[in-house]
Amino acid sequence: MTDPLYLDDPTRLDCEATVERVVDDRVVLDRTCFYPEGGGQPADTGVLRAGDETWRVVDVQKRDTIYHHLAGDGAPPTAGTTVAGAVDADRRRAHSRYHTAQHLLSALLLAEYDAATTGNQLYADRARLDCRYERFTDDDLAAIETRLNELVDADLPVRWYTLDRAVAENRLDPERTRLDLLPDSITEVRIVEIGDADDPFDRTACAGTHVERTAEIGRVAVTGRETRGPEEERVRFRLADA
Repeated sequence: MTDPLYLDDPTRLDCEATVERVVDDRVVLDRTCFYPEGGGQPADTGVLRAGDETWRVVDVQKRDTIYHHLAGDGAPPTAGTTVAGAVDADRRRAHSRYHTAQHLLSALLLAEYDAATTGNQLYADRARLDCRYERFTDDDLAAIETRLNELVDADLPVRWYTLDRAVAENRLDPERTRLDLLPDSITEVRIVEIGDADDPFDRTACAGTHVERTAEIGRVAVTGRETRGPEEERVRFRLADA
């Protein structure tokens, strides 16, 4: 099973690894700093290098393990090859900023509008969030944007750690974590907290990458909303210089 280095240190952008298996244009490594698509966050891209050879990593997917999809003219590296991986830093940074901003938005909407998040999708230059709510007005959107930027300006700390699932189910808000949707085989969950450790603004289960303080998110602009169905709204937002 691939060791996911990005879980402990999402700022790490390179690593040395050994190819364990090759399946068509995909390779499995013994460890990786590449984030696989999941939780609304797109996969990392970048390169793998071995000697004079370079392969572009164009997609990363997690199935039974983590598969790195490669592109290039030559054959992929063979099993046993030692490779150096390098993640596209700008893309990872943008995704980390957007994912942290999405956590703030989800917590804000639940606390102040009783609007639980039902889905989200992040990109390198924009994001959207779906939630259970009848309809946001223009005044609502303006208030949400103001409050989000107050949280950014507060420069709240962001932490992540692993917690026993039973403890997490007892301690965390089920409306935010949705731990009931996880397979029974998952006995530990990664927790992300934003704010004071004793009384965090947000605490939820998440395997994505995040910045270390909310000030790193930058200015948030709520760019619009649309109705997604009965009592479900979609909120769109962008970050400055993302």
